Amino acid sequence: MGKVVNLRQARKDRARQDKRAKGDQNAAKFGQTAVEKNLNSARADKARRDLDGHALPDTDTDPKA
Repeated sequence: MGKVVNLRQARKDRARQDKRAKGDQNAAKFGQTAVEKNLNSARADKARRDLDGHALPDTDTDPKA
């Protein structure tokens, strides 16, 4: 004879497993350590500064006027 299974408990166990799997997926997708966040922020700031350094001077004023 087969094992007796409490369906209510089986549903709860399944829900816990699904919730854990979803949390693991989110952690892999969105999770970053503080060091990674700081590094990414510093890289973005440097890229922005480098880009601003290559900007052409403002040409709105006409030197002959």
